[in-house]
Amino acid sequence: MMREAPKVLVRMQSSGIGVHYVDAYLKPMNGKLEDGMPVKCKRRGLKIVLSAGGKKGEGLMRRLDVSRDPVAMLDAALEEAARSAGVELSVEDGAIFLTV
Repeated sequence: MMREAPKVLVRMQSSGIGVHYVDAYLKPMNGKLEDGMPVKCKRRGLKIVLSAGGKKGEGLMRRLDVSRDPVAMLDAALEEAARSAGVELSVEDGAIFLTV
């Protein structure tokens, strides 16, 4: 007797912020700087949390205020998180630079 394969529910992303792109972009940012200071960057829902050493800041992925483009939203959220943490973040030639 053959049984039917179980049906799997697939939920589509409804936030419209490109969470897979954001997660893939943030993953390599987790590590230590040359001086041993830990740097972490995580996404929690629409919030980006950036911590460098003892400094911590948050930025929000704003689709309506910034753009519908996930790249522009992420750039704005990272800048906001860096400002609130009191650090400088710049992206140049595919590399991310953090000034503490």
